[in-house]
Amino acid sequence: MKTSPVSSGQLARTAGMISGMILFSRLLGFVREALTANLFTRAETDPFFAAFTIPDFMYYLLVGGALSAAFIPLFSEYLAKGEEDEGWKMASTFLNVTIILLACFSLLGMVFARQIAPLQAYQMKEGKLELLIVLTRMMFPAVFFTALAGLMGGVLNSYQRFFIPAFGPILYNVGIILGAWFLGPRFGIKGMAFGVVIGAIANFLTQAFAVKQISGYNPFYINLQHPGYKRMIRLMIPAILGLSATQLNIWATTNMASALPEGSITYLRLAQRLVLLPLGIFASAVSTAFFPTLSQLTAVGKWQEFKENLVLGIRVILFITIPSAFGFITMRTEIIRLLYERGEFTAYQSELTAYALLFYSLGLFAHGVIQILPRGFYALKDTITPVKVSISTVLLSIILNFLFLKYTPLQHGGLALSFSLMGVANMLLSFYLLRKKVGGLRSGKLIKTGIQASIAALGMSVAIRLFLPVWNQFLAGLGLTVNLFRLIQVMGGIGVGVLIYLALAAFLRMEEVKLIKKIIRKNG
Repeated sequence: MKTSPVSSGQLARTAGMISGMILFSRLLGFVREALTANLFTRAETDPFFAAFTIPDFMYYLLVGGALSAAFIPLFSEYLAKGEEDEGWKMASTFLNVTIILLACFSLLGMVFARQIAPLQAYQMKEGKLELLIVLTRMMFPAVFFTALAGLMGGVLNSYQRFFIPAFGPILYNVGIILGAWFLGPRFGIKGMAFGVVIGAIANFLTQAFAVKQISGYNPFYINLQHPGYKRMIRLMIPAILGLSATQLNIWATTNMASALPEGSITYLRLAQRLVLLPLGIFASAVSTAFFPTLSQLTAVGKWQEFKENLVLGIRVILFITIPSAFGFITMRTEIIRLLYERGEFTAYQSELTAYALLFYSLGLFAHGVIQILPRGFYALKDTITPVKVSISTVLLSIILNFLFLKYTPLQHGGLALSFSLMGVANMLLSFYLLRKKVGGLRSGKLIKTGIQASIAALGMSVAIRLFLPVWNQFLAGLGLTVNLFRLIQVMGGIGVGVLIYLALAAFLRMEEVKLIKKIIRKNG
């Protein structure tokens, strides 16, 4: 079955659908994070979040880099050229080898959890360390199934099928929520960890069933000499090195945060999750929708269309992430109070989380753009350049972590600021090198979008700050409960912000307004 690159209209529709699914998944994710913060103490949540460090490293090492850097570009190329049978020989070999490696790593992780746990947060005290060991042992099977789901999702994306890969994470979040709600009261944070495993299995089964309907996957086929598989390994190795650097940064940040006052790991995690909302809903959706098409365009040599689609994706990401950053900065305390401040999560902890959110928001736009820039290199079968960029910027981040903690009073805010600065450095360097490689990427158009979006977002922030005191006074007279007050307060601020931003963007005649309308119309 030969596939063809899709039109910009189809890409808009696909991105809109993926955005909707990810929005629902992220909302469930906030329910999950809120339950974590409210039902359990910081002495439980710090080990819980730290327990993901090594398992996540395993996942990104074996799956994350392979999918984006090697599997999807090569498998899409086979499909674009009508060589589906050969593509499935490569895919079956890769899937079966990865499944074996994942099973071995998961088993070793469970057996040696006691030795692994201190590596995830070396400053964690004895009582919390014991809990970290138990949770680490529980997380390894979950990551095994999450990784398999990621592999299946990569296959579906190559076939331009995006619904099920976006739906699976919803089941994952539902499993965690049910574990926290029903098992948490009896088993503590371990009940939530059990929910992680159940959610991961549900996610995998959903992806596997969908792949079974379309695939030529052979669970017993392994040919390590297949030219496609050998080519994929050559592309994977640099991507794995790059992702190892990224995971090294996460590990270093978690360990440094474990030396700070109790709760610092949790505050960073909750704030970063908020920043990931627009990244996941929009930047990730745009990148996921555009990536197979970018790969197919390079496979058939349509370079001008490749550049146009890449620039289009970046412009849409900037148009959405810049006002998102301004919105988080403007309403950071109100948003954190709404989402987390209840139960075990105090007002003081809300302030500390909002403090981290301020610094994370500064680099939101950059981390949005670097969702798609590495994929531009991967579509060109260049996995070396993103690695060089990743390693250099990660080293910068680790150095900044050390400097901010040692020479400034920023505390965990310094770790968040370092993350933002790393994103900006990565974006600028990646764009410069990709532009040089393909011969221009309409830099003036992108700069114009960034400036116009910033002007409109600044006006939006001013409007929100003027609106909130009046809105709060009005709501105070209605006799609402605390939670309902906070909900209507934030929804009102967001509503006014969106309207003002779109009005100012239209006044500035931003072309991206038409692109967003197109996505909404196509998805409506």
